[in-house]
Amino acid sequence: MTITLPEPKEQVVPPSLPENPEISKHKMGFWRSLQQRTPLGWLQLKKSKSRTLVAIAGIAFADLLIFAQLGIQAALFESNTLLNSSLNADIIIRSTQYRDLSLTNTFSRRRLYQIQSIKGVQTADALYLGTVVWRNPETRKKTQLTLIGSNLERPAFDFPEVRQNFPKLQQPNSFLFDRLARGNYRQVITQVEQGKYPSTEIDRHSIQVVGLFTLGASFATDGTLIASQNNFLRLFPDRGAGEVTLGLVKVREGEDVRKILAQIQAILPQDTIASTQKGYVEFEQAYVQKKTPIGLIFGFGAIMSFVVGMVIVFQILSTDVNEHLGEYATFKAIGYSDRYLLFIVIEEAIILAMLGFILGLILTIGQYALLAHLASLRIAMTFSRFVFVFFLTVVMCAGSGAIATLKLQSADPADIF
Repeated sequence: MTITLPEPKEQVVPPSLPENPEISKHKMGFWRSLQQRTPLGWLQLKKSKSRTLVAIAGIAFADLLIFAQLGIQAALFESNTLLNSSLNADIIIRSTQYRDLSLTNTFSRRRLYQIQSIKGVQTADALYLGTVVWRNPETRKKTQLTLIGSNLERPAFDFPEVRQNFPKLQQPNSFLFDRLARGNYRQVITQVEQGKYPSTEIDRHSIQVVGLFTLGASFATDGTLIASQNNFLRLFPDRGAGEVTLGLVKVREGEDVRKILAQIQAILPQDTIASTQKGYVEFEQAYVQKKTPIGLIFGFGAIMSFVVGMVIVFQILSTDVNEHLGEYATFKAIGYSDRYLLFIVIEEAIILAMLGFILGLILTIGQYALLAHLASLRIAMTFSRFVFVFFLTVVMCAGSGAIATLKLQSADPADIF
């Protein structure tokens, strides 16, 4: 006996009601919903083109100021240690009263004779540093330079130009000049490159520029001159040969620098300090950053630039929110959350941040090139500064957007209508 079952009836699926965008967002996933949503923030910015351009210009100006403050600060820190980091030595000896190149103090040359007795020390040479006022051979104006007196047999700087020109310094009143000195020295540099030796004076002493080298200006002085120890001491008659500014110690090949340093520190009295080349540079940098107003002034300037940018963006976004208050109230009335509305404003803020940062970056590159030319500073864009300022720009704009929506988040749609 065959039993025939009735065919199942076709199931009728009731039409589904449209889901709230917030609920469907969680069902579809964040990225899919992001692709399907209407870019309201971008559309609002496109609608008010003049206001958007003002906001971009304001952010770019703030970024330009921040880049300028951080760039000049870094350039000044680097310029103040250019000479220190260029010294050809493994260990540096200095006075305990030494602070930086503008306040060097001296110690007795006998300390270097003591160091030379240590096994493993190859040489211990004296370096003389001083500040002189020289007359620009081209403009005849006086300016301040750093003067270095070095041992001609073992140059204090391992620059090819310095090594090549050292034989010329054996002549009395002969000096090497820094081609990157701050000021107008084009004619002087051209004459030296052509084999001519321009003459000028330092404290009523006639001198000749017999060669060039490349170092750069510092925050304290406009450039550097290199001379023999004898020519240095001729310009400082009240200073004896036994008063040394720095001791340059070279360790024999294969010897442990740290081990030799410990032996030197053990025999030196309390009037001198020994450190590695790296330690000496770090000491100089720390002094400039912590004991001088450079770090405080430029750090404060960067903070104020950030605040200025935040105020500009807040004013723009706050005005935009107030103009679209009715539309936002409609969104809230039909079920959209405050977070959704906040996302629209944050979207505007992020777009403004990116456009403003790009414009500010372009302006900054030109600004750095101009400052490097006019102030003779080694100022350039670095990746770390690029990332840091971009992060500040995003925080500045996103924070301003969040503050601009506070009024909207606390408002009742009924009150708004």
